[in-house]
Amino acid sequence: MNKKRVPRLALRLKSMLTFAPILLGLLFFAPSKSTSQTKPFHLLEATIEDIHNAYRSGRLTSHQLVQLYLNRIEAYDKKGPGLNAIITINPKALEEADRLDAAFKASGFVGPLHGIPVILKDQMDAKGMPTTLGSILFKDYYPDRDAYVTEKLRKAGAIILAKGTLGELGGGDTFGSLFGFTRNPYALDRTPGGSSGGPAVGLAANLSTVAVGEEGFASIRRPSTWTSLVGMRPTAGLVSRGGMYDGAPQVNGSLGPMARTVTDLARLLDVLVGYDPEDALTALGIGHVPDTYQKFLDKNGLKGARIGVLREPMGVASQPESEDFAKVTTVFDKAVGELKAAGASLVDPVVIPRLKELLARRAVGPTEPDDSFKVFFGRRAKPPFKSRAEMLRSPDFAKVVRYAQERLQASSDESKHYQYLMARGELMLNVLKVMADNRLDAIVYKSIEHQPTLIKDGINPPYINTKGAPYLNTFLVFVPAIAVPAGFTSDNLPSGITFMGRPYDEGTLIKLAYAYEQATHHRRPPSTTSALPGEP
Repeated sequence: MNKKRVPRLALRLKSMLTFAPILLGLLFFAPSKSTSQTKPFHLLEATIEDIHNAYRSGRLTSHQLVQLYLNRIEAYDKKGPGLNAIITINPKALEEADRLDAAFKASGFVGPLHGIPVILKDQMDAKGMPTTLGSILFKDYYPDRDAYVTEKLRKAGAIILAKGTLGELGGGDTFGSLFGFTRNPYALDRTPGGSSGGPAVGLAANLSTVAVGEEGFASIRRPSTWTSLVGMRPTAGLVSRGGMYDGAPQVNGSLGPMARTVTDLARLLDVLVGYDPEDALTALGIGHVPDTYQKFLDKNGLKGARIGVLREPMGVASQPESEDFAKVTTVFDKAVGELKAAGASLVDPVVIPRLKELLARRAVGPTEPDDSFKVFFGRRAKPPFKSRAEMLRSPDFAKVVRYAQERLQASSDESKHYQYLMARGELMLNVLKVMADNRLDAIVYKSIEHQPTLIKDGINPPYINTKGAPYLNTFLVFVPAIAVPAGFTSDNLPSGITFMGRPYDEGTLIKLAYAYEQATHHRRPPSTTSALPGEP
């Protein structure tokens, strides 16, 4: 061998060894053009992950995203199909987006919901925006501070984009004296349900990324079902009602996540849960919150799961012999088959002893509405009314929609409330015993037993409201329930199924709902709110 070539060869080997780690890094860790971060960003149906990947790659800023959603609100909410889902737009949304963009440029994401626009049901406080409750009674009511959940969202980096319409004063389908009625984007002559109808329509029409609703009856699951969304009412005590109207010290109502995907719902739920000294009920949630609900996102989660199928009609004013009911049943039967095909072991049907008899005993405590009113408005130095009784005596109360008037004026006594508490305890044991005897992971039933109500039937005689809504989970209070899209009826109207589980077992329900979602992919956006010209 040529002696002069030996040192040169040694030098080349040394050079290759020196740069080998760098070369390997480029080979194995350099971002590929096929990775999610380099895929084109599309606003329609964009998930939290899609948005965060676009932020990381520099293809999108929070300011740009907020403006895109504002453009859609401008085009579709009061104009175009006239969805009428938004009561108030946050006047500082773009300013908040700019602050987040600056923070991201300096040090990265500020939290798990960095730059994610959120619509809030206008039943919870967000400082700087009115909490109208959809009523002319509170059109000028500005809270002194954020609701506890609003504060948590901001700390997580979320942008409060807007406040959504609702059943006036927090109940019923989405009609209100302040805004009129909200249209379902899948059928503009029908209601989206309620009472969290505005946030549901906003999500379904891609006016925002996620939303927070409230459910004391069926107010998250009904509009989620009728707008092809995922919605969860968590176990009482997981999410604070501090700064929420019609909340503490009552126990039925709870704020909860709404999303287009189960993954986004889990990400949002991670932020919402937590102990709040202002809401004593959240003390019950301590020890029941996992490090993250995202760890339950298992696409094989239905394999080997035991699910009871509850077929007994139990919705409000449901008509089992009607053609409308039958159309929903057809979708449900298909969904049950899909559960089995995905690997679930079904107990079909399960029978809960005395179900409807006990459900009929629901009642509100005689002092609960007044107490909740005082707690909510006690957060403000100068409340608009000194008491609930004064609100009911207001001359403007006559303008409140019929359902809200009837609900607020309904009387209750200690005897009826006692009977309800006894019935609630008995029915809870009956449900849990059925689950134990059949070794069930969850019970599944129709999210809503009828198709969306025609708006004309809600604002005129016979004043149909909440028709077909099961409220088993809110009757029991301390059980979670999640509604997930199950497809469309023969009328092309969204329908869904609800998974209900044991107290504080949100993780199992998320696992089942995610596996069903991934096996079926029933969600599809409405044709009335397609992409705007020039929209990514």
